[in-house]
Order: sequence, then C-alpha cells, then structure tokens
Amino acid sequence: MTTASTVPPAFEGFEGFDETAVSRWVERLSGNTSPRRNHWRTKSIYYQAALDLLESTPRPALTWKNIVAAAGDRGCRSTFYEVAGAHARHRMVDELINDGGSDAIQIALRYLRSDPVEQLIDETKIWSFWPRRQHLLRTLTTGMSPEVMEAELIASVAGWTRENRALAAAVDATPPACAVEDLTLIHRGRLSGTQAVVRLTDVIRENLSRH
Repeated sequence: MTTASTVPPAFEGFEGFDETAVSRWVERLSGNTSPRRNHWRTKSIYYQAALDLLESTPRPALTWKNIVAAAGDRGCRSTFYEVAGAHARHRMVDELINDGGSDAIQIALRYLRSDPVEQLIDETKIWSFWPRRQHLLRTLTTGMSPEVMEAELIASVAGWTRENRALAAAVDATPPACAVEDLTLIHRGRLSGTQAVVRLTDVIRENLSRH
C-alpha cells in the first residue's frame, strides 16, 4: 500500500508533466506552508480516512458520516464538505475544467460527480498514486518513444493497483486522474482524454482480476 501524507518536490525534468492541470492543483495546494490555512493537510486527513475505511474488514458503508468518524478528532461535517461536494474548496475537477483544453475537459467530464464521497475517492486516488507518479517521471527521458513511456506508466498504475486494491476498485475502477492526463501528454494529441480513461480503467480491472 502506498499513501502520501506529504508530497515529493515537483518534477523538473521531462517537458510538460509538471504543467498538467492536476499537477498544478497538487503543487499549489501542497505547497502552502501556512499551518493554519493549509487546505491540503485538511484534504489529506479525509483521504487517509477514506482509505482506512476501504481497507477495513468488514468494510462499513462508505458514507460521509463514516469518513468523518474515521478521521477521529480531526473530522467534522463542516470540514468534510469543504473538501468534497459541489461547493467544496479547491476541487480537482474544477482545475481540469478551468484548464480549458480539449483533453482536460474530456477528463473532467469523466470525473464530475454528484456524490461527494465519490469525488473524495477520485482525489484520494491521486493522493495515493502521487509518489509513484513522481518516481515514474524521474525515469522518463526525451529519447523514449511514446510506446515505451506508456508501458512505464501502465506498469506504475498496475503496481499501484495491486498494492491498493480496494481503493483502485472503488468508483468503477476509475484511474487516478493524474495518470490519465499523463497518458494523453505522452501521446501528444493522438489519444483523447476519454480514450486514456478507458485504457487505464482496463489496466486496473485486469490487475484486479489477478489473485
């Protein structure tokens, strides 16, 4: 299992990966050093609580009340709805929408949720996958073909899936949005955002089917 209570430094290598919408979202929020107004820290409390519930045996219903309870003394209804829901602050999906690019909009449409718990799970997947993403990007070079880079990304998503089976399976096995963006960037216009979501969802489902 991998989690990310803290975020590694921004990737400074391969062109473009540090400028995706989700990357900007993570870096902006995690880069806030204010101890009193650090929204990423608040989000991380609920990401960890959701992950803990998903891994519980037996697993309780994944509701906002149970997530707040799993957050312990640091959880309450008001902060949960600051993190997740239609009126939450700094939603990942809003970053994709505001990006305005064709692929970003296609990806955003896949991650628009009416259920705040599902929205929280989408962001929890990014939070959990992020250390793997940063490690992966440090291994990519400009001399690699798109096919080789895609294979490296798929291997990373597959490894994350095997280590985080409950989280990966949640919300119809939707992949971490950051991985979807990266796959579209690797193919530079030859693979749409919608196609990238489908391709990585298939990777997750295939790995979940293995024992």
